[in-house]
Amino acid sequence: MKMKKFASVLLAGAMVATMAGCTTTTDPDQPTTPGTTVTDPANPSTPAADGEVNLTMWCIATESDSNRHSYEAAIADVTAAHPEINFTWEAFENESYKTKIKAAVAADEMPDIFFTWSCAFLGDFVDAGRVYCLDDAYAKVKDELPESMMGNSTYNGKHYGVPLTMNIVGLFANMDLLKEVGYDEIPGTYDEFIACCDALKAANIIPFGCAGKETWCVTEYLESVIEKSVGYETLNDIFLARATWANPDVASAVDTFQSLVVNGYFDPAGDALTNDEVKANFMAGKYAFYMNGTWNCADFAANDEFFAKVKVGEFPVINADKATLGQLIGGPSDTLAVAQSSPNAAVAADFTFELGRLICKYGYLDGCGLPAWNVNYDDSAVNGLTQTVASICAQAKGYVLFGDTAMAAGDAQTYLEEVAMVYGCEVDGQTFVDDLASAIR
Repeated sequence: MKMKKFASVLLAGAMVATMAGCTTTTDPDQPTTPGTTVTDPANPSTPAADGEVNLTMWCIATESDSNRHSYEAAIADVTAAHPEINFTWEAFENESYKTKIKAAVAADEMPDIFFTWSCAFLGDFVDAGRVYCLDDAYAKVKDELPESMMGNSTYNGKHYGVPLTMNIVGLFANMDLLKEVGYDEIPGTYDEFIACCDALKAANIIPFGCAGKETWCVTEYLESVIEKSVGYETLNDIFLARATWANPDVASAVDTFQSLVVNGYFDPAGDALTNDEVKANFMAGKYAFYMNGTWNCADFAANDEFFAKVKVGEFPVINADKATLGQLIGGPSDTLAVAQSSPNAAVAADFTFELGRLICKYGYLDGCGLPAWNVNYDDSAVNGLTQTVASICAQAKGYVLFGDTAMAAGDAQTYLEEVAMVYGCEVDGQTFVDDLASAIR
C-alpha cells in the first residue's frame, strides 16, 4: 500500500486550495483564563462537580451520517483520556444545522465546541467576535497538523478552526449498469460521457440521481460542470468575491448543466427526495451515476454487494482550453471551532485539537475522507474507493471549495436559491449570472 505517500502528496497538493487563505475584518480579544467555578453552558444553573469541567458540542454526525463512527470512536478515546471533563454532544441534520448554528451565533448562545464549514461560513462567525482564537492550542500540535491544512480557517493571520478530513466531489458509477450499455470504465471524455448517458436513457436506466430537495446536492453537479468548463481559478475567484458572476463562460456552463436536466438525465422524482433517499436508490441500482462527496466511500465500502459494483472517478473536462483533469471541487472544509463565550475556552481548545485529530484518523480509516492531519498509524486497510480518491487528489491541479461554504452566508443563500431555479428550469444561464451579479455585487 502507498497510502502514507498519498497522504503526504495530498497535503502538498491541497495547499493550492488554502494558499490564498480567508480574510475577515475583525480581530476579537480573547477571554481571560477561566476561573474555578464552571457551569454547563447548556444548563447554566447546574454547576459542575469539583474539579470537573463541562464541555458541550454540536455537530452534524447524525446516525445516518458517514462520519458517525469516527465521532463516536474519537469521543470515546478522548473522554477516556480526560475523566476530569464531562463531555456531552448533539448531532443535527446538515441543512437544519446551518440555520441552528447561525441563530446560536447571533444570540451568543453557542455550545463550547461546534462543527462548522471553513472559509466564509466560519469567517462570518469570526467577524462577529464569536469564535475563540486557537493560536496557543495550535502551537502544541503544529508538528502533526501542517499549516497548509489550516488555511481555510485562518483569518487575519490567526487560527480559528481545527480541520478534520478533507473530501472532494466524486463521480460514482454503478458499473453493472454501465456494462449493460457497453461501458467497462467510467467515460473519460465529455462526449463519451454524454453518449453513455444517452445509451443508459435508451435502456430505461436513469443516468443521474440527485436530491433536489437539498440544493447543496444540486451544486455537486453544477459546480463540477462549471469548473470543467471555465477552470478552477475562474470559479474560485467568483466564489471568493475576487471576480464578478457576470461571466459569459459561466453562463454557458450553466446552460450546459441545464441541458442535462432538460434531456432527462436526472430522476424527475428526485425533486422530492432527500440525499439519504437518493443515495439509497443509487445503491439499490436505480441510477447509474451519483455525484456527491467522497465521504460516501465509507458507506459504499461497508456494503459488500454494492462495493463490488461501484467505481469513483472525476467529472470529465468540457472545455479543454480552460480546464483540465485534476481541477476538483472540495478541499479542507469540515472544521471544529470553539465559542469565545465558553467559560472553559482554553480547555475546550486543547480538547478540540485532540478530538479533531482522532476524528480525522478514524474518518480516514473508515474511508470517509482523506487526512488533514499527518498519518502516523497503519492505514493499509483503507478501502479501495478511498485509495482511488487519494490517487485523484495526488494529481490535483487545484481545488475550489464548495460554493455555499466558500461564499459569505448571505451570498451563499442567494446562490442556492438561484441554483434551485436553474435545476427547476425557471432561469437560464444568462439570467443566473445576471441575477447573482446584481444581488451579490
